[in-house]
Amino acid sequence: MQKILRKVLLNKLLVLKDKNFIKVVTGIRRAGKSTLLLQFQELLKEKNPSVSLISINMDLPEFRFLGEKNWKEIYDYIQSLLRENETNYVFIDEVQNISEFEKLLEGLYVNSNIDLYVTGSNAYLLSSELATILTGRAYEINVLPFSFSEYLEFTGKTANPDRAFANYMRTGGFPEAVGFVESGESYVYEYLKTVFRNIYENDIQKRHTIYYETSYNEVVKFLIDSIGSHVSARNIARVLTANGKKIDNKTVSKYIDTLVESYLFYKVNRYDIKGKQHLATQKKYYLVDLGLRHTLLGKELTADAGHLLENVIYLELLRRDYQIWIGKTAHLEVDFVVRNKEGYTKYIQVAYTVKDKKTLERELAPFNKIPDFNERLLITMDYETGNHNGVKQINAIDWLLDNRYD
Repeated sequence: MQKILRKVLLNKLLVLKDKNFIKVVTGIRRAGKSTLLLQFQELLKEKNPSVSLISINMDLPEFRFLGEKNWKEIYDYIQSLLRENETNYVFIDEVQNISEFEKLLEGLYVNSNIDLYVTGSNAYLLSSELATILTGRAYEINVLPFSFSEYLEFTGKTANPDRAFANYMRTGGFPEAVGFVESGESYVYEYLKTVFRNIYENDIQKRHTIYYETSYNEVVKFLIDSIGSHVSARNIARVLTANGKKIDNKTVSKYIDTLVESYLFYKVNRYDIKGKQHLATQKKYYLVDLGLRHTLLGKELTADAGHLLENVIYLELLRRDYQIWIGKTAHLEVDFVVRNKEGYTKYIQVAYTVKDKKTLERELAPFNKIPDFNERLLITMDYETGNHNGVKQINAIDWLLDNRYD
């Protein structure tokens, strides 16, 4: 086993280096944000051993004294460390732990000799207040747990990618969790329980009032069990209440917002392909890492394998910087409508297997209702590939490991 460089993310940081943006590195706790910035700092030192690096991690004991100070005192502290007449690279980990951090960032941003990088484990970083203050000044880089390609590089299990992928689907890609795999999966799941607990206590409970933790956990489990399916707060409240856990839809809606805000789930809206308009109803939610599914639900891979594969594909689309929607065409649905930075659109269906003729016909049917001629992909775990009247069928592992399919 070896440590790996997060090459794609590091390349983004190198492109943005010295650009007039605050580089905001976001994502769930323990996904590797701090490690990424440390790797980036090492690259800066390789290029210039005398480079001015100022690094503050609000989660580390040596910086706890700053947690008791107001934003202006922290600003003055950083100012005292700056070198004149050169660029100072300033890194602040878990900046949301600083009271009125927005004012701190605004103050540092206007310094012409500061190139500013911050991390945060909560989407509040880029929500209303900060977004208003820093409109056009912040560039977000979202960090997810290891991709399957990174998982293989980290573990060295490249000889049998099919078997490795089955493990990846069970244990997920949190870097430290992957490090426990050789010791046994029970260690992985114990570690992931602590990750979830840490997220709940630090990113959710500290910012929001959760009156009934048991009900909150039921909503979490419901969403995990509904990966790839349409859900609504009203429906979740109805089902939980029917099962003897009374909860109203407003509370469920609030709980879901906190889960998205803490990057445990990603929300995907629907898009009417023919009408070319976004739809407000029937959203889907995808889990940030499938290791948490087994940890919190205890379900095996065979349970709902198609939707779990869909979750993996969604996360990879995120890594490749696509805009993503669920596609509606007539009365049918396309799993993903994606658009890249150049504005090109493609349509993607995901199925675990289409060896059965009826299953293949069902998966291809939505494509036949799409009026344009943009690229169409059918991603499956089948080894068979080919073309179905303009729809390219490809193997999921091949797609995950080969960016030529991007």
